[in-house]
Amino acid sequence: MKIIETHSPEETYRLGRTLGQEARPGQIFALDGDLGCGKTVFTQGFAAGLGITEPVTSPTFTILQSYHEGRLPLHHFDVYRIVDEDEMDEIGYEDCFYGDGVSLVEWAVQIEDLLPPETLHIRIQKDTEKGFDYRLITISKGEEDEPDRT
Repeated sequence: MKIIETHSPEETYRLGRTLGQEARPGQIFALDGDLGCGKTVFTQGFAAGLGITEPVTSPTFTILQSYHEGRLPLHHFDVYRIVDEDEMDEIGYEDCFYGDGVSLVEWAVQIEDLLPPETLHIRIQKDTEKGFDYRLITISKGEEDEPDRT
């Protein structure tokens, strides 16, 4: 487990960009956090790290937006409105999850049972007592014990 603190949207963006630069084909990133916590800013940085230059927005109403101009395809899901996991079958999520691209899933807790064990979980939390732009970002994979604070 890795714990990272950011103090501005730019820092959150840079963290996303770094993870995008390091992403490998077939990886799935599960992104969770409250409304307005910075999931879209993180995702925009992630896309930039993949070399995607077109505007990236949250696909809240379409559920899935795919980008193919970067070094790897990015499948950006926003599953906030998913009521039943069967809806994911209709979208064809398995082609994205198990293809040669990278999948980033906002509100991943909605489809937790569909995520494979190797999914990288990213949780973004606000703490207004530490500042309006402060974010505590936890990155974990499976069951990890000791946090690594950076």
